[in-house]
This record gives sequence, structure tokens and C-alpha cells, in this order.
Amino acid sequence: MASGPEALQDRELVAVLLRAGTRSRSALHVADELLRRFGGVRGLSRARVEELSAVPGVGEAKATTLVAAFELGRRAQGPDPAARPVVRGAEDVAALVAPRLAHREQEHFCVVLLNTRHEVMGVVETSRGGLNAASVEAREVFREAIRRGAHAVVLTHNHPSGNPEPSPDDARLTAVLRQAGALLGVTVLDHVVVGDGRFVSLRERGLGF
Repeated sequence: MASGPEALQDRELVAVLLRAGTRSRSALHVADELLRRFGGVRGLSRARVEELSAVPGVGEAKATTLVAAFELGRRAQGPDPAARPVVRGAEDVAALVAPRLAHREQEHFCVVLLNTRHEVMGVVETSRGGLNAASVEAREVFREAIRRGAHAVVLTHNHPSGNPEPSPDDARLTAVLRQAGALLGVTVLDHVVVGDGRFVSLRERGLGF
């Protein structure tokens, strides 16, 4: 309280969330074990409740507290829900979706819905797992866009490896969905792949466009 949270080390911040340790280990010792086991704060932020609660001195209650704290941190990095950010390019899309996608251990496919002024109407997740033209269905991709009257969309997904370089499947999927959007009267402006602190625009690469 006297120095503020920025004065604390990672282990001390984790210990604050844990609140208490065990009879034989303090909260700081449990925090050290968590950071060691999961490879630091970034790895800890990606851990699931089941993984965290398996660490001695954590349990389900403390595990859910940690997961909730990291999720709040990710949401705080995202856009203000009350505002309508404007998408002018791939960097705007990456800034919008990276907080929710970059840390995921699976591929998540999302659609950014835009109005005629390219203001963001919403971001909708349509599928997850291995993504290709067979697993990502056009009707799911465009369902919410049609329901909400979106003028255009930007496709986006993450690469859990952290490397955002598009695959041949990414390019093929983009071409298929562009054709489907054209038939429905919804323009696909871009397909942005996000990784660990990086992103790639398939439109800029000429892949699927």
C-alpha cells in the first residue's frame, strides 16, 4: 500500500493473489514454485485451473483467483467496450485482438465486424482448433455479420507457436471466405494472423486476395 504494486517483484504479486501458503511453505515459496514450474509470468498467465491446482499449496480456489486475475489483465489491455475503434489497417486489428488471442494454446478464429465507417461493431469467435477451409464454416463466420448488419469484416486468428507467418491453409481459407462474403454482400477486408508480439496481414502479402 505504501509503495504501490509496481514496487513488487513478480513472486510478491503472485503471493498477494495466493494470500496464504501452507503450514510448511509461505505464499512466497508457493509463488516461486509456480513461476518456476510454468516458466515465469507469461507461462503462468497461460496455465489452466487444472494445472495450477495440482501445485502443492494452490488448490482450486487459488487457481481460479490466478486465472481470473490474468484474464482481467488481458481484458484491460483491450479496447474500451463503450468506444467504437476504427479499423484503418492491419495494425488496428492486431491491437484489437492480440490481448485475447496471442496467449492461447489453440488456434482461435475470430471475425471483426465493421460498419460502413469501418468502426468496430464487435469481435466474434467462430471456431477453434486446427483451422482450414473444412473446419471453418462460412455460415458460422458470417452468421453474426448478417444478423447485425455488418458492412465488412476482418478475419483473424492466432498461431500458438508465436510465429504469425501464414500457412498455405490460411491462404486457401481466406480465398474461400472472400468468395462466400461476396455472395452474401459482406466484404472481407483482410485476414490478420497474430503471434507473440507480431502479426501478418494476408492482404498485404497478397495471399488469398
